[in-house]
Amino acid sequence: MFLGEFSCLAAFYLLQCRLAGTPDPSTDPQQPFNPLLFLPPALCDMTGTSIMYVALNMTSASSFQMLRGAVIIFTGLFSVAFLGRRLVLSQWLGILVTIAGLVVVGLADLLSKHDGQHKLSEVITGDLLIIMAQIIVSIQMVLEEKFVYKHNVHPLRAVGTEGLFGFVILSLLLVPMYYIPAGSFSGSPRGTLEDALDAFCQVGHQPLIALALLGNISSIAFFNFAGISVTKELSATTRMVLDSLRTIVIWAVSLALGWEAFHPLQILGFLILLTGTALYNGLHRPLLTRLGRGRPPMEEGEHERLLGGSRTPINDGS
Repeated sequence: MFLGEFSCLAAFYLLQCRLAGTPDPSTDPQQPFNPLLFLPPALCDMTGTSIMYVALNMTSASSFQMLRGAVIIFTGLFSVAFLGRRLVLSQWLGILVTIAGLVVVGLADLLSKHDGQHKLSEVITGDLLIIMAQIIVSIQMVLEEKFVYKHNVHPLRAVGTEGLFGFVILSLLLVPMYYIPAGSFSGSPRGTLEDALDAFCQVGHQPLIALALLGNISSIAFFNFAGISVTKELSATTRMVLDSLRTIVIWAVSLALGWEAFHPLQILGFLILLTGTALYNGLHRPLLTRLGRGRPPMEEGEHERLLGGSRTPINDGS
């Protein structure tokens, strides 16, 4: 994952070389930029992703993706606390509806039939870990938004800098993980927390694994670049709203491949989650306008409020 993000940094410098001598505000930060600012978001990314991958082994892929919708709740609350953003009534309603959707999805997991691989206790633990990870991810989103706005950081450079930190930190952690016993929690023959040498042997003997890794690196690089671009042009919460829409694709593929059983409560939970995200993102306003219920007042964009006036007082909500 971090190698894919790190590749964005190389793409940024290639873009700079190609545009050398040409004024381009997107590649010329307006304020001095310290790369260490993106170390905390990288640590949040590393921690949150690790927790979510552990939880994914305990629950189904569709529930995993649906419960990730909780990130909208925490991102919205942290945006109020740390970015000085004011939420309107529809956004608070969206948060409440999203919470209701999470309850329905969790109830569907409780009522579903669980095989020997996913016991009920493991499913509950996995669901709670996913929600806990969303708190960490929402901190990452808010930090990225604050730094990207304040220093006008190019999206490729922001993603690549986080990837550099994460790649170096995890590469160093592979050394002690090679010797830490993990017992039944480990999936390696040696029973250690991580066995990088065995992983490289598997990649060398199975070209399909190498192909999957290359596809994963490419998709993550593009996905994170697109995510940071949305954060810079719109907001961190809008990024999370768009990200939650891939839930239906993951759920449909899981059902089609027979990886999980169909449960009607999941449809209800997904629809409630979509309603909550739509309310939060203001998607109901064009509909109300079209139905002739009055034109909604013009509201200043989130990124315009953050960028209005001086860039330094980023937490000023005025």
